[in-house]
Amino acid sequence: MPKPVTDHLAGPIGIFDSGYGGLTILEKIRRLMPEYDYIYLGDNARTPYGTRSFEVVYEFTRQAVLKLFAMGCRLVILACNTASAKALRTIQMRDLPAVAPDRRVLGVIRPTAEIVGNMTHSGNVGVLATVGTVQSHSYDLEIRKLFPYVRVYSEACPLWVPLVENNEYDSPGTDYFVEKNIRALMAQEPAIDTVILGCTHYPLLAEKIRRYLPAGVTALEQGDIVAESLKDYLQRHPEMECRCRKKGECTFYTTELPEKFTASASVFLKEKITATRISLE
Repeated sequence: MPKPVTDHLAGPIGIFDSGYGGLTILEKIRRLMPEYDYIYLGDNARTPYGTRSFEVVYEFTRQAVLKLFAMGCRLVILACNTASAKALRTIQMRDLPAVAPDRRVLGVIRPTAEIVGNMTHSGNVGVLATVGTVQSHSYDLEIRKLFPYVRVYSEACPLWVPLVENNEYDSPGTDYFVEKNIRALMAQEPAIDTVILGCTHYPLLAEKIRRYLPAGVTALEQGDIVAESLKDYLQRHPEMECRCRKKGECTFYTTELPEKFTASASVFLKEKITATRISLE
């Protein structure tokens, strides 16, 4: 087990995802708070996480968090719904007290759950997500803690992430699967009026998703929500905010070949970047 880390030097904010989807979160965070330093880490060699067991997702996520801590991050955002659903709580309760009591790890599910009750008028909320996120029931649990009257209906979309990561998100074939999953979700409860896009890849499918959602149904993307939540968190925790370095720098790491990462990352960020390959094992 790594030795406990207790230093108070300033470092970058870590953003972790199993693949590329977290780049949609990073983009919104950087747009809102460009003054901070960021490290993005994508475990692209082992993606997707959506169909993996709780134990494997926890172990992979723990490795990534410890790597980001070793790179100087005092605060890490799990910009991955599956990692947030299957690993965040265990890392917060078991690992942080033992190895990094003065560091923090946050996820993307809680911030989304916190606002959805104010978005729905019918009290019926839908969740489109990976198999792993749906099976974890994390959205159901978090939303009901905050808004007991809200009913949550979830639909797993196992092909959406592969379609996005293979740059097929704009193809006609993708329309078929998007429409199919949305029909299945709405069949559970036609009164659903708010739908959470519960995977950070899904903003690239947002146009298609809105096309097939019934009129009047709101599609809730996570990027701006997480960015605003992080800004609020840092304002409420000045002891952490002062430990987040502010040089406006952003570096990228991947467990895959850098060339492959940078080619695909441009689809998400619309800018050219360079990445460095690292190992988490």
